[in-house]
Amino acid sequence: MTRSKSSTKVGAGRPREVRIIGGAWRRTRLPVADRPGLRPTPDRVRETLFNWLASVAGASGGELPGWRCIDVFAGTGALGFEAASRGAAEVLVCEQDPALLQQMKATRDKLQAQAVQVQRGDGAAWLARSGAHHWHVIFLDPPFEQAALYERALKAAGPALNAQGVVYLEADQAWTDERLAPFGFAVFRHLKAGAVHAHLLKPVPAAP
Repeated sequence: MTRSKSSTKVGAGRPREVRIIGGAWRRTRLPVADRPGLRPTPDRVRETLFNWLASVAGASGGELPGWRCIDVFAGTGALGFEAASRGAAEVLVCEQDPALLQQMKATRDKLQAQAVQVQRGDGAAWLARSGAHHWHVIFLDPPFEQAALYERALKAAGPALNAQGVVYLEADQAWTDERLAPFGFAVFRHLKAGAVHAHLLKPVPAAP
């Protein structure tokens, strides 16, 4: 769930929508519920993000074969469903809002997305309970004004991230390496699109 602007469509009598960009469900549209502050990651940013991730995965065609992914603040679930569309083996999407949760479950059932698990509750707490080094990518895009959520999630991300894994961090300002250092991360990729700062983070190797 983000505060960023998105390239959603608004039609007469229809909900706003975002689309899955690549993979098996390319062009599939996901509804965006009318919720305060719910603005999914823009198409342009998601396209760049998944190009970054495919490069990390070393796969062609934008795929993420066998990857394990968690969308900690899922909202519409667009990041999680995009990952599943591109071949991720395990996708956990976490959300506290009951209506958004039911919407994601309906999408999962419609797509027969067997790799996707929809979980109600505190995503940062679910992340903290993850097995050590489990996730290949951790998606973090909480509401911009809730700084405490960033800190909790980044703290939980370190132990849960695979040694070759990455963290996606979306915010309304750039995060520097200095700011990320207490959590054990550094910026690997960065993109600014409108009010959105998209970061791909990698763990900083421990000093010998």
